[in-house]
Amino acid sequence: MRILHILNHTRRLNGNVHAAVDLACAQVRLGHQVYMASGGGDFDHLLRERGITTLLVDHERKPSRLARSLIRLNGHIRKFDVDIVHAHMMTSAVLAFPICKLKGIPLVTTVHNEFEKSATLMGLGTRVIAVSDVVGGSMRRRGVAASKLKVVLNGTIGSSRMEGRSGEPKALKSPSVLFVGGLHPRKGLPDLFEAFDLVHEEIPGAHLYIVGNGPHRDQYTKLVASLKCAPAVTFAGSISDPYPYMLAADIFVLPSHADPAPLVLSEAREAGCAIVATAVDGIPQLLEHGEAGILVPPRDPSALAKMLIHLLKSPEQITAWKEKSQLRIDYLTIDRVARETMDVYRSAIPSGKMGV
Repeated sequence: MRILHILNHTRRLNGNVHAAVDLACAQVRLGHQVYMASGGGDFDHLLRERGITTLLVDHERKPSRLARSLIRLNGHIRKFDVDIVHAHMMTSAVLAFPICKLKGIPLVTTVHNEFEKSATLMGLGTRVIAVSDVVGGSMRRRGVAASKLKVVLNGTIGSSRMEGRSGEPKALKSPSVLFVGGLHPRKGLPDLFEAFDLVHEEIPGAHLYIVGNGPHRDQYTKLVASLKCAPAVTFAGSISDPYPYMLAADIFVLPSHADPAPLVLSEAREAGCAIVATAVDGIPQLLEHGEAGILVPPRDPSALAKMLIHLLKSPEQITAWKEKSQLRIDYLTIDRVARETMDVYRSAIPSGKMGV
């Protein structure tokens, strides 16, 4: 099958980009011809190494540029005789929709961030992929017909992005608590800082590592500086491969307020982390509804602190939860994601063209 993925860019440290890159590379391994149309970015080299043709399509939201991008995208689709177009972001879906409609080519969209109002536009797809059951339910409430909606739970294990990564744990101060993600309000970091301040009172030797970057970094570093736990908190910044941190951490924590299906949980489970995360959106599904990781209420620093203190004072519980993280972990492979996505593509292709 000839598949064209379209997204705003291919820069690192964006979960939507990681998911699209992982999927495209896995589809090549399945024997398909894959193209990636975007504004370009860090992953283009990896994509080309994997046999994926990268195509430039500007996504800047200016009418004159979008008009040119529409013409360019149409030319790419015609030149490569594409069977399926798969859009991963709202601008991508809007660009691809009229072309696919006119040419009779199925448009598949993936809803990565259903909390955004613009996610409704992903309903333009012939088929709409939701990255978790909760996202699927949200899209149905927005009017997307169940007949064209399919849940394909995120997974990262076996991803091409991970090839050649270090298997050597990072040297961390122990006991250690680790967060990996963007420094955005929806990730709930102020809750984690308040919780860790309580942890620090009980367990002064505990250390918190924050791996990631974002627009609120300065605000968060100032917040931490005002707390008693400040000397025990390290902001490590953006790291292309946080896996060594996950291998070394005693506890991985994700205190999100909203998180449709965070890829980082698949990565943390692969690393064998003991996980504590909030029971929001797709997080429970990724943690086997509490069997593969501990779920706590969102926006409740005291409950989070209580659980972290309990674990840090009970090393045998940390060991037990590291073992539980491996429960049914084979379901989180990128190969499973690719196979299920191909099934969605086939369901979207008119019966007369099923030979592709």
